[in-house]
Amino acid sequence: MDKIERNLLEQIAGLHEIPSGAYNIRSNSQSFARNVTANINIVTKEDKPGIDVYIKAGTKRESVHIPVIISQSGLEEIVYNDFYIGEDADVLIVAGCGIHNGGDARSSHDGIHAFHLAKGAKVKYVEKHYGSGDGKGERVMNPTTEVYIDKDGYMEMETVQIKGVDSTKRVTKAVLGDNATLVVSEKLMTHGTQYAETEFDVALNGENSSTHVVSRSVAKEKSHQLFLSKVSGNNKCSGHTECDAIIMDEASVQAIPEITANSIDASLIHEAAIGKIAGEQIIKLMTLGLTEKEAEEQIINGFLK
Repeated sequence: MDKIERNLLEQIAGLHEIPSGAYNIRSNSQSFARNVTANINIVTKEDKPGIDVYIKAGTKRESVHIPVIISQSGLEEIVYNDFYIGEDADVLIVAGCGIHNGGDARSSHDGIHAFHLAKGAKVKYVEKHYGSGDGKGERVMNPTTEVYIDKDGYMEMETVQIKGVDSTKRVTKAVLGDNATLVVSEKLMTHGTQYAETEFDVALNGENSSTHVVSRSVAKEKSHQLFLSKVSGNNKCSGHTECDAIIMDEASVQAIPEITANSIDASLIHEAAIGKIAGEQIIKLMTLGLTEKEAEEQIINGFLK
C-alpha cells in the first residue's frame, strides 16, 4: 500500500496500520486484506461484488472495519454488503470510502449496505467519505444504507463527508420494530460546484419505536445541497428529524422534511434551519486575534463537531 492509499485509509477509518479484530479492506475493486474472529465471520458474495458479515449472538466489545479505497482514475464500482447482527450483540462497525483521482476520468463507488439487527442487538456504525487528487476527473460516491431493527434493537449511525467529493446521493432507509431505536448524526460540507443529496426514510412500525435524525451541513462557494427526510409513524412511537445548514458565498441549500402520522399515538417533530454565519460571531473571534477567514473556519469546525 503506497502513501496515497495509506492517507485515504487514515482519513476514512482512522487507521495507521492494519486494525485488530475483524476487517475487510477493499482496494481498487479487489480484496486487499481480511481477518475474521471466533464471533465475526466475513464471506465473499458469490452472485455479486461484496461481502456478508455474520456476527454471533451475544458478541460484545468487538469491531468490524470494512473501508474501501480507490486510487485508480476511471474506476467505477458497485458493492453490496450485508450485516447480520445476532441477538444481544453489541458491536462497532466502521466503513467509509476514500477516492484519490489524479486523472481525467470519472471515479465512483456505490456502496449498498443492509443491516439486519436481531432482537436486542446494538450497533454503532461509522461511515466517512473523503476525496483527494488534483485531476479533472470526478470523485463520485453514492452510499445506500438499509436498516432493519427487530424488537429492542438499537443502532447509532455517524456519517461524515467533509472534503473532496464532487457528487453524492446518500440514501438511508429504515424499518423499526417494537422498542427499536435509530439515531443518526450526519455531518456534511460542500464547496466549489459540488452537489450533495441526502435522503432519509424511516418507518416507525413497532410500538414504542423511536428515531432521532440530525443533519448538520455547510455549503460554500457555488455548491448545492438537497436534504430530504421522511419519518412515518405507524404505531405508538416518537420521531424527530432536524436539518441545520450554514450557507456561504453563492451556495444553495434545500431542506424538505416530511412527517406522517398514521397512528393517533405517533409523536413526530421536524425542524429545518438554514442561515449564514452571524456577523457578531466573526467579530467576537476577530477581537481575540483571529483573521476573518480563521474566524469562519473556527465557527464551521465547531458547528460540524
